[in-house]
Amino acid sequence: MKRTILLSALLLSQFGTSQLLKTSGQKIVNDKGENIQLRGLGLGGWMLQEGYMLKTADFAGPQYKIKEKITDLIGEEGMNEFYKAYLKNGITKQDIDFLAKAGFNSIRLPMHYNLYTIPIEKEPVKGKDTWLDEGFKMTDDLLQWCADNKIYLILDLHAAPGGQGNDANISDNDKSKPSLWDSEENQRKTIALWKKLAERYKNSPWIGGYDLINEPNINFTGKNPNGTDEMSNAPLWKLQKDITAAIREVDKKRIIFIEGNAWGNNYNGLPDIWDHNMAFSFHKYWNYNDDSTLKSVLDLREKHNIPIWLGETGENSNVWFTELIQLLDKHNIGYAFWPMKKIDNIAGIANVKITPEYEKLLDYWKNGGEKPSKEYARKALMEIADHYKLNNTEIKTDVIDAMFRQVTDASTKPFRNHQVPGRVFASEYDLGRIGAAYEDKDFINLWVSDPAKRSEWNSGQQMRNDGVDLYKCNDKVTNHYYVGKTESGEWLQYTVNSKAAQNYTFDIRYAADKDSKIRIEKASGESLASVLLPSGGGKENWKTFSVKNIPLQKGENKIRIFFENDGVNLNYFEVK
Repeated sequence: MKRTILLSALLLSQFGTSQLLKTSGQKIVNDKGENIQLRGLGLGGWMLQEGYMLKTADFAGPQYKIKEKITDLIGEEGMNEFYKAYLKNGITKQDIDFLAKAGFNSIRLPMHYNLYTIPIEKEPVKGKDTWLDEGFKMTDDLLQWCADNKIYLILDLHAAPGGQGNDANISDNDKSKPSLWDSEENQRKTIALWKKLAERYKNSPWIGGYDLINEPNINFTGKNPNGTDEMSNAPLWKLQKDITAAIREVDKKRIIFIEGNAWGNNYNGLPDIWDHNMAFSFHKYWNYNDDSTLKSVLDLREKHNIPIWLGETGENSNVWFTELIQLLDKHNIGYAFWPMKKIDNIAGIANVKITPEYEKLLDYWKNGGEKPSKEYARKALMEIADHYKLNNTEIKTDVIDAMFRQVTDASTKPFRNHQVPGRVFASEYDLGRIGAAYEDKDFINLWVSDPAKRSEWNSGQQMRNDGVDLYKCNDKVTNHYYVGKTESGEWLQYTVNSKAAQNYTFDIRYAADKDSKIRIEKASGESLASVLLPSGGGKENWKTFSVKNIPLQKGENKIRIFFENDGVNLNYFEVK
């Protein structure tokens, strides 16, 4: 009771300093009537894990299967200890402070229902709901951190009771149990959960809205298991309408976000709009960033005269991110990128670093063999949980730069302060758009629009999220990465600062299995050197080749290294 009183006082105290969101025609506005474009991030992987986030997708996709694997190694008590640390470290006030400083004005919280209530099969009394403190406490804390930073929190039911579709990973769907659509009791619990959430947070202006059901994907009448060919979607619209009615019994002010079938994008059969403060959410992955890919949702917005919101997107290159945000800005569409943290992550804001010990667990789970001891496994898992603390992650400054500065600024910035004389690692090329900071032939993944254009963009999946291919480096002097898979016509730009106007020697550290040509130029196009690199006898057989009399001016120099044939691997160049 004391906590409830304090929370209510906190929420009420926020009025007067906040700007409650609502819809106004095709716009989302604040209580002053000002247009608000939500620039958000989804906290995917925190309350709900998908296998690919923990690198278990090959053998354990849904969260319940991941928990089974962990329990097999360290027991149920150990598994609970791991998840307690995982949830504690996954998102903290420090994370939200950081995101606000980076430029985000909103957060999408993917909720797992089992943190708020228990499954229907475990309820002691059918039709009654047992409420759990854990999820509500986590949400309370997150809301406070958002309010402290004046950013909006959008609640998203990511895993509904029973699971909302056939894509088991996204909703932790155990298909041996009744789904959301097969069980009236699961639907009743879903409605009750939303009413409970709305009642708790109805006085907080920093709750930006309620995203009712994430990515429904189910065949009610069609043949496609994920609902892509559904024409009416009647059960989906009925349930979302019933949830809305329950929410409106206690909260008449928050925006209701609804999602279509087929991972959020199939709006066939949509009945008349049933609420005055509602918006459509759609999801966008792996297709072109042009008006044609938005046509269906733009038409939806125009037809019903209500806002649209890109509730989930990401998992692509920096080039794609910048192009997408430019497109969304053009059409005044808000967004939430996905996700923030995962293991071995180059496409998100923060990378959780893997450990050799955790890799050993993954190998055992996938391939069998000798079972790691309980103590070894426990230590490995607790270390990974510790790596989820923001201070222990690798912040992806290139991703942040692509999402914010590069959207409107075509200039380049140094990735690192390179002073010469000194060593410049090849992977530390400038921050900036493709064609300005670098040129690469594989830089985007478009497999939904064009299967022939499926690409890993950075084939080595290391360090940065541009098209440049970076790999782990085994040279005796290294920053751990080298530039590889180079092709004729590709280039890299480096900003270096020279202490004096003079000629320098460039010691180029490279590997190649054939004689190869590069050239060095100023960004202006002025030639500085043409270089023939002799074959080193292998793509990781590192050699040094010296190029003399390269003139640099005092102060800032922007120089480019061009690859004139395929296959040169570049570790660094040292300017003497």
